[in-house]
Amino acid sequence: MGNSFGRVFKISTFGESHGKGLGVIIDGCPAGLPIDEEFIRQELQRRKPGQSKITTQRKEEDECQILSGVFEGKSTGTPIAIVIMNTDQKSKDYSHIADKYRPSHADFTYQEKYGVRDYRGGGRSSARETAARVAAGAVAKLFLRHIGVEINAYVSQAGHIKLEKPYQELDFAEIEKNIVRCPDPEVAQDMIDYIDEIRKNRDTVGGVVSCVAKNVPVGLGEPVFDRLHADLGKSMLSINAVKGFEYGSGFEGVTMSGSEHNDAFYMDGERVRTRTNNSGGIQGGISNGEDIYFRVAFKPVATIMKDQESVNQTGDAVTVSGKGRHDPCVVPRAVPIVEAMAALVLADFLLLKRLNKLDV
Repeated sequence: MGNSFGRVFKISTFGESHGKGLGVIIDGCPAGLPIDEEFIRQELQRRKPGQSKITTQRKEEDECQILSGVFEGKSTGTPIAIVIMNTDQKSKDYSHIADKYRPSHADFTYQEKYGVRDYRGGGRSSARETAARVAAGAVAKLFLRHIGVEINAYVSQAGHIKLEKPYQELDFAEIEKNIVRCPDPEVAQDMIDYIDEIRKNRDTVGGVVSCVAKNVPVGLGEPVFDRLHADLGKSMLSINAVKGFEYGSGFEGVTMSGSEHNDAFYMDGERVRTRTNNSGGIQGGISNGEDIYFRVAFKPVATIMKDQESVNQTGDAVTVSGKGRHDPCVVPRAVPIVEAMAALVLADFLLLKRLNKLDV
């Protein structure tokens, strides 16, 4: 239950953090799509652990293998199965919490829900599951390329350090040029220094990932419960450690009057445009052709290298000591995950749109 996402372009992920591997089955990908395996590998490299001093030092190359659904470099229209094998598990790092509940982890809730839990790195609740999403999202990106949709996410905040510039003033080509994935080099260095300081203090910090989707066609989204922003919100809130989602003007919009907030229409040649974009490219739950932009808030990583008070499965008071290899801040590695989930949502709605209207 709850391991699948999408309606037409549908994915199902499987696997655990310390199991033999993990993977994804993509159902509904149209036949004839060129599948660039190197692109999928590159996307996984952006998410993999061990990238820098400000990420977990677990060493996983995250090489993927396509088992089905692709023939002579193109999708066949049948399910695409992709697997990623685990190679650097250190399960002994978790033996000390086999019967303890780590603060702010899923240990207690999984134990209560299922009566059994894989304590090695959190098992299914581990963020390692997102590698499968990134692989599937890479296929969705390949599909979206055909209509020119571009998706770019970046780190816009780490702890109290914020990137204040609006996305229109940023050069997205700068995102991958630093280890924190912030497109402003000066702010990026401040973020890196801050995260490294937090790491040395054996603690963690949260942050914000912003995302922009350009060239999205008009008409994606389904009233009433399957609005485009509702599915984007669900997709982002399904990512580990996410605590908040806002699109367009978001919470800041409440400070504006209606006359300030309304996006006035005008004609740009034969195309209907809006002079402002407080709507974030979505009106009535349906894309209007403007840029879709949103922000995703991530909490501090729950595993810290400090002793914490807790209880065990029998209710006894215990001390939980942080061990293992963990991110001091998750947002640098979350950037490709946010892009992947956005791509999956847009690909799904693009295919669904073909069912909305009879062409005569």
